[in-house]
Amino acid sequence: MKPMMMNLSISTRAGSRRLLIHSALALGALLVSPSGGAQTSTVPYPNRPVRLVVPYPPGGPTDIVARVVAAQLTESMGQPFVIENRAGAGGNIGAEAVARAAADGYTLLVATTAHAINMSLFRNPGYDVLKDFAPVSLLTQGPLVLVAHPGLSAGSVRELVAMAKARPGSLQFASSGNGQSTHLAGELFNTLAGVRLTHVPYKGSAPALNDVVAGQVPLMFDTMLSAMPMVRSGRLKALAVTGAQRSPAAPELPTLAESGLAGYQVYAWNGLLAPQGTPPAIIARLNEELRKAMQLPMVRDKFSAQGFAASWGSPEQAGAFVRAEVEQWSRTVKASGASLD
Repeated sequence: MKPMMMNLSISTRAGSRRLLIHSALALGALLVSPSGGAQTSTVPYPNRPVRLVVPYPPGGPTDIVARVVAAQLTESMGQPFVIENRAGAGGNIGAEAVARAAADGYTLLVATTAHAINMSLFRNPGYDVLKDFAPVSLLTQGPLVLVAHPGLSAGSVRELVAMAKARPGSLQFASSGNGQSTHLAGELFNTLAGVRLTHVPYKGSAPALNDVVAGQVPLMFDTMLSAMPMVRSGRLKALAVTGAQRSPAAPELPTLAESGLAGYQVYAWNGLLAPQGTPPAIIARLNEELRKAMQLPMVRDKFSAQGFAASWGSPEQAGAFVRAEVEQWSRTVKASGASLD
């Protein structure tokens, strides 16, 4: 009996060792497996600073929106969200840098209308806004405003259209640059109104508006943030806004659609995009924190003061919105004949 007991003891110990080894291997696989879930729970996001790349200079509308968002995410997520301004090439330099960054949630892009426009405007922008990014959420959305020098005799959109038809090509409109939404808003006006306003591009909104105020160029489409203070002071007059509905920031102004241009709809928007391949759990966490931030009266008031509405949505909604924007601006760019290398 003793040998049999000894064999049973040895067999039991060996079985226990095998069980422990198999359990350890299974646990190890869970910890390293991308789909295991245990890894994400032991390494919280974020555990170091996050870069928000703003592809424009400091002080502009996108930069202001980004800083409001960064402050809220820093507070709610416990790590600094740091603004990095990487301007140039109509927003392409900053966008390309984020598209090539690690897909780990630590480099994000504050995108704009220009990134939808650039898909058809530039022959090689250096990225594809639909393929190289994972949408997180929209941030803001707001109309542009059509402003004119006070000396322009046209006091409404209908009067402006009549004037433009009587003087083809003689009326000019300024923009913040070739291919910007302020440019293509004018090209869409030309198409829907059946007129030919001549485009005068500038390097930024401020110099363009200054020349409209000075009477060098009579017209401009611009953001409400930039243009409305000059309207309020009497240095410019506003004719209409470009949204589907009137803006709460200037409810007295009609829309262009109300003014005879059926179907006219142009928005300036900002959205948060991550490099394609960023883990869905990180996208979901950022989206949820943005949802909470966009509900704060302080945030909504800051955006409203700039003529923007807080525009949170799911990643799927943000993706559908950007696809629709790319399609709309592709048609407008084609009709305008605009192209940049």
